[in-house]
Amino acid sequence: MKWLKFAGVAVAVSLCMVAGAVAEEKKAEESAAQNLVELKTELPQAMFEGTPVPFRVPHLDETSLEARPPFMVPPGVTNLALGKPVTSSDDFPLIGELEYVTDGDKSGVEGSYVELFSGQQWVQIDLQQQAEIYAVLIWFFHRSPRVYHDVIVRVSDDPDFVEGVKTLFNNDHDNSSGMGVGRDKAFIETNQGRLIDAKGVTARYVRIYSNGNTANAMNHYCEVEVHGRPAS
Repeated sequence: MKWLKFAGVAVAVSLCMVAGAVAEEKKAEESAAQNLVELKTELPQAMFEGTPVPFRVPHLDETSLEARPPFMVPPGVTNLALGKPVTSSDDFPLIGELEYVTDGDKSGVEGSYVELFSGQQWVQIDLQQQAEIYAVLIWFFHRSPRVYHDVIVRVSDDPDFVEGVKTLFNNDHDNSSGMGVGRDKAFIETNQGRLIDAKGVTARYVRIYSNGNTANAMNHYCEVEVHGRPAS
């Protein structure tokens, strides 16, 4: 009977320790959440034109036309991509210049986007320093509602994306890009852009892939924002 009493006390103490640890963890999470601020970014004017092409996409995010809920980030986070160098898989864009991708103009009008050739293409931003990245915001061509195929967002400290590559987003549902089957959903282009949660990943380079869209085979990039802060 004495052993059973001691065992009961031990179990009770153990449960109290677990409960205390959970409470402390919850308190830490609440404290961290209280220090977060809402990510603010200026949206371009909505400007849908023409008759939308039916979206024959098997993994479409039906909520992508809805207003995006507030996204919280740590204090001191800014758009590190603004004015930074851009390279691409297409050395000779059909329309526009690669510098348009980080020039701050998200409007989607002529002269604000770069058009890359058909097939899989990518643009890459050099943040010129290692950074903690919390959100990547992408504006493809949004003057008419369309869906871009095989959108993949990756980061690395290697400019050639051979080593230390981390995938933040992948909606390639059939591995046609050869980078693995993605579990993320396709989305309809709007003036809100698409926000990718980067969860504070540390990297210098951000590379974004696409493979044509539901309106035509070309790849269009209006603007990319990379919200973060220099890595400590």
